[in-house]
Amino acid sequence: MPKYDLGVSRRRLLAAGTATAMIGVVPGAQAQSQSANQKAQQRGVSFEVNGKPCTLQLDNRTTLLDALREHLRLTGTKKGCDQGQCGACTVIVNGVRINSCLTLAVMHEGDRITTIEGLGQERLHPMQAAFVKHDGYQCGYCTPGQICSAVAVLDEIKRGIPSHVSADLTASPELTNTELRERMSGNICRCGAYSNIAEAIAEVAGSST
Repeated sequence: MPKYDLGVSRRRLLAAGTATAMIGVVPGAQAQSQSANQKAQQRGVSFEVNGKPCTLQLDNRTTLLDALREHLRLTGTKKGCDQGQCGACTVIVNGVRINSCLTLAVMHEGDRITTIEGLGQERLHPMQAAFVKHDGYQCGYCTPGQICSAVAVLDEIKRGIPSHVSADLTASPELTNTELRERMSGNICRCGAYSNIAEAIAEVAGSST
């Protein structure tokens, strides 16, 4: 087989390969690439939190829960299962309770968001006071979500919104034990303070009628 002289020595070939490999690790090059990628994934979002306007620049993948806790430092809303099953992250958005771990912050442009911190700003909200009175908070971890849900439950009933166990969908629902259990079933209390929580909700419901 004939030999071909390419004019490139083995040493020069190895040096060129090393230089090519070093391109990806030039100081600052990788950081600049990551920064550009992060900017492409970020978006500005504005909403109202506890009565105050708020604008954030967030990664598109940031959940509403993480936006509240990590960016706004509203740590009253808790991260429990992070799968929408425990209800610890419940907040009220435009008057409707939602699991903030299951929704992206950028989806709530212009929305009105109320967290546990927004319910009793100057003094305890009646539901908060009732939870204290009836010892419905126990360890307290699920309490913010429980209270936000309880407030929303009473509003749902007041507006005549039926649940899955409502016998008559055209009649105004009543806060029976069955209705309460169904409507609060998305909020789990590992301490088992359900009876105390039910008493707290019933007291607030009675005082508001």
